[in-house]
Amino acid sequence: MNMLQSLQSPLADVIRRYVMLKQALGRKFANEQRILADLDSFLAEQSSSDCELTANTFALWCDRLERLTPTVRRNWMRIVRNLCLFRTTVNPGCFVPDPSTFPRPHQPRLPYLFTEKDILRLLQIADELRPTSNSPLCSEVFRLAIVLLYTTGMRRGELTRLTLSDYDPGERTLTIRATKFHKSRILPLSFDAAHEMERYLKTRYRLPHGKTAPLLCTRCRGLRPYTGAGLAQGLRRLFLRADITTSSGQLPRVHDMRHSFALAALLRWYRRGEDVQAKLPALAIYMGHVSIISTRHYLQHFEPLAQRASERFARHCAELPGVIKGEDR
Repeated sequence: MNMLQSLQSPLADVIRRYVMLKQALGRKFANEQRILADLDSFLAEQSSSDCELTANTFALWCDRLERLTPTVRRNWMRIVRNLCLFRTTVNPGCFVPDPSTFPRPHQPRLPYLFTEKDILRLLQIADELRPTSNSPLCSEVFRLAIVLLYTTGMRRGELTRLTLSDYDPGERTLTIRATKFHKSRILPLSFDAAHEMERYLKTRYRLPHGKTAPLLCTRCRGLRPYTGAGLAQGLRRLFLRADITTSSGQLPRVHDMRHSFALAALLRWYRRGEDVQAKLPALAIYMGHVSIISTRHYLQHFEPLAQRASERFARHCAELPGVIKGEDR
């Protein structure tokens, strides 16, 4: 049964309209729909006199979330609050949770910035991998995965969903189809990345290779694409063998390669003296973001970036009339 059709609480109609609105705006809204269905199920189980969403029933529902981490609990509570705000458009007096009562947000973990030396080491280790019955192209798959993640900044899921027809050898581009926010885009590859792709395809074509066949494939239960979890697990093993760890001794996340790509792009523009602000919309499009607001998440304050920005600011100020070098305070 469709999740929306199975809703039974007094909030059922509101939840349906809210979810349908978000989906009409291009959001998949699958995780949010699951959380709201959990709330609906909880309210439906309450007595008829206490099945409405109030401060009391919201608190009782939140008590059931103690098994979750504070960050996840905060996100679940935020999703319900957004539903309540939507509900106020029709019922201004309805209950809306106070966000100050939610668990405190944790300090975000700074991404690890992969260096060229790290990538060369990972490629060397990938070349040493041996084929298995389930993964006859193990070495080739992980070598290409490292190259594409580092040089294009694509998401892990986008990489695992690529098919052979998504690569255009004439244009040396990859087509990323309807991924997050239902956006598709075409990624031009660098000369080296295109060379790696063509090198990989010579081996890949030894296996079944219809147009819709997966680019990165395994032989597990037939010819199948790598799963996001399977690819991440393999990459983490490479990080471990390469002895690549964060300042706290943890292994980097695969998603840190996306951060590394974005920051490397900005550093290149700073070094070339280009207008970085004018370039940001292009970076947002390349990374598959709706706007540069999403891209800013990947451009947090890092010393190399701050240093380049400071150097440019100093050069700009030195050219202004009335500025005396060495006497500024």
